[in-house]
Amino acid sequence: MNRVVLKSVIGGLANGRNFNRYISTAVAVRPLESSEFLRRRSDGLLGAFQWRTRMMMSTGSTGETTPLAEKEQKKESSNDNGSVVVSSYWGIQRPKIKREDGTEWPWNCFKPWETYEADLSIDLSKHHVPKTFLDKAAFRTVKSLRVLSDLYFQKRHGCHAMMLETVAAVPGMVGGMMLHLKSLRKFEHSGGWIKALLEEAENERMHLMTVVELVKPAWHERLLVLAVQGVFFNAFFVLYALSPKVAHRVVGYLEEEAVHSYTEYLKAIENGNIENVKAPAIAIDYWRLPKDATLHDVITVIRADEAHHRDVNHFASVSIMNCLSLIFTGFTIFVTCSFDTWRTVVCV
Repeated sequence: MNRVVLKSVIGGLANGRNFNRYISTAVAVRPLESSEFLRRRSDGLLGAFQWRTRMMMSTGSTGETTPLAEKEQKKESSNDNGSVVVSSYWGIQRPKIKREDGTEWPWNCFKPWETYEADLSIDLSKHHVPKTFLDKAAFRTVKSLRVLSDLYFQKRHGCHAMMLETVAAVPGMVGGMMLHLKSLRKFEHSGGWIKALLEEAENERMHLMTVVELVKPAWHERLLVLAVQGVFFNAFFVLYALSPKVAHRVVGYLEEEAVHSYTEYLKAIENGNIENVKAPAIAIDYWRLPKDATLHDVITVIRADEAHHRDVNHFASVSIMNCLSLIFTGFTIFVTCSFDTWRTVVCV
């Protein structure tokens, strides 16, 4: 029997057949009998076609399910009132999470223990004065980008915030990835920076998920997001590979501009230029806002997050080793050793 099965599988692979093509992961399929293997092998291509047709009819086209599938369906339906839900045929079980008031937790992107209350007491006016040439270059670069974004969005603060968050969520992911790879190469810890940067990227992404609930981007704005993300990701990746110090300084200045942008957003709400609508449900749960929270409350906590990211990146700029200086030092040592070796050989 094993030889027959093995020969059939090898023959199918040699002929380019895919035995699992019509087997659905959502419906349990009965095991293949040895007589069917023999008949399929002996009948050739016509027999294979007929066998596949029967499998398709038995799994999907007639709407009938096997006893095992019916058993799984009954099991899932019986768990509707329980605390465990079978989410896939792999048997992965996900417990039902509830809020403090007993209602079911609706979000898969974050859990109740990942929510927090924003620190609104943070200093919003803090600014890192650029002193070195690289700091001044980073500051001028960010200011020039700010001018372009203001010319494009003008008073459309919601769309401006959406574009800002698509950019702000990139540096944390790039930095965390680069430090992760560095930790693997050097067999050393990162000092907690990998987790901090990835959490920053996730927090910025949650800002975007909140803003999208309030502003629906147009097609040209989606196209702009694709272009900006493609350019900025690659540019920041190269910059971080050359100098993490400068990269984090750039992000620090970007966050300073984000604080300023959200301050202008709040002024527009307070002046009545933008309607102070009810806060999205995702924002209420993520920042633990009161049930009657408004758009003003949401922008306030987002601005506090941006101020926190500003301080973290300016601190990271002086804390994380500059890879450019490391590369230059290694190159200098290599040249020096090579010159010493050449001089020794020539003198001998």
